[in-house]
Amino acid sequence: MKYPDFLIPVVTRLSNRILSFIGGLGLIGLLAACAELPKRSNAQPRVYSQQQVVSTEQGKASYYGGRWIGRLTANGERYRAPDVTAAHKKLPFNSMVRVTNLRNGKSVIVRINNRGPYVKGRIIDLSMVAARQIDMVSAGVVPVRLEVLKEIPVTIRPNLKKKPDAASR
Repeated sequence: MKYPDFLIPVVTRLSNRILSFIGGLGLIGLLAACAELPKRSNAQPRVYSQQQVVSTEQGKASYYGGRWIGRLTANGERYRAPDVTAAHKKLPFNSMVRVTNLRNGKSVIVRINNRGPYVKGRIIDLSMVAARQIDMVSAGVVPVRLEVLKEIPVTIRPNLKKKPDAASR
């Protein structure tokens, strides 16, 4: 198709923009295809615990949520809103801890996956869900008792079905 002389610069500019836009989309598609999708890590072993208490500690607890959702915790997980987890300064990651609100007697079992709190006088930071379960959200900071629960060693084996032998038929 032959364009009039006065339209040639306009058509050239438009076609260059369209081509660069299409090229940009292609580049984005190529990068997206090459990028690794985030995988839900099943590498973290499930932690099972008995009700047997290993150690106890008393002090004040606070909670965190809101702006922390989606950020990485100290053990590399992302903090998610429905998680029943907590931050402690020294306990090993994946320790299971029963936290009891000493004002009302309600308790929740949380998994340690973060470090903190870094405020003097506080011994644990609970996730928002855990804080709701022991009714401490309105107070913000409450006195609690921590009970570290004994871990149960778990052997994980594949669930294989044996094929029936020909002789057993």
